Amino acid sequence: MVTELLKKYIWLVQTFIRAGEAGLSLDEICHKWENRFDSPYSRRTFNNHREAVEEVFGIRIECNRSTNRYFIGYSEDISDENAETAWLINTFTVNNMLSLGKERLSGRISVEDIPSGHRHLTSIMEAMTENHEISISYQKYTSRETSSYTLRPYALKEFAKRWYIVAYCIERGALRVYGLDRIIHLEISDKSFRMPGHFDVDELFSTSFGIYIPEEKGRTITFRATPTDARFLRDLPIHASQKETASDADSVTFSIFVCPNKALIMEFCKYGSGIEIMSPADIREKVAEEHRKAAQKYNI
Repeated sequence: MVTELLKKYIWLVQTFIRAGEAGLSLDEICHKWENRFDSPYSRRTFNNHREAVEEVFGIRIECNRSTNRYFIGYSEDISDENAETAWLINTFTVNNMLSLGKERLSGRISVEDIPSGHRHLTSIMEAMTENHEISISYQKYTSRETSSYTLRPYALKEFAKRWYIVAYCIERGALRVYGLDRIIHLEISDKSFRMPGHFDVDELFSTSFGIYIPEEKGRTITFRATPTDARFLRDLPIHASQKETASDADSVTFSIFVCPNKALIMEFCKYGSGIEIMSPADIREKVAEEHRKAAQKYNI
């Protein structure tokens, strides 16, 4: 039921994106809906869907009272492939299209398997929409034991092909992050909660790399990349704060402002000799140490 609703919400958003600034009248929306889903579409149902789209995706379908036409005021931003909202919508849309076209396009589409706990994704979004607590059974990679937690689901965050839930844990009395693929069992509670005022998941992780909640102030890290690697880094920055600060024929220098963690160190290591950490000295040494350990594994 929840999955079907999400598909309809996404269809509605995509329909308005295609309509652009001109928007759509209620009659036009109803006509398109009936053609797509073969069922009537009332004004009340449409307004309920408008509210749900704003709650789930943060996208407001507005109405121009002078023309009585509905539109998304920032549809260009939503269409932007770099926008996180667009990524989420496109992810659901592509998955839906892949399911519908699986038979017709068999052997012609290849996608990576993402072990991100998709079976829990729509349930968590439902709980978030209604601000209901959830109960989970959770098993860490570092433990064989299963733990039970009661969570207030604040947000969902995707990183490195995995989905994570950012939630206030009742048992721990603090904000925590849990991987959806490590959730063994999940139930939505009837107990509701109140979201903290002005909570913004992007702001929470603005100085973080990955899914680590920052525990200290961010720092400026400067690194130098080969011209080839610089091209990749321009298209896919290591961090949202990444800036290009200098360049010459042999290298391009970048800087990021972030709270360092283990995941960031390993991200730097991924580029091998393609990048060199310039400052600060302790981050340079940590990356160098990881490279030394790797070299020792191969008796180099």
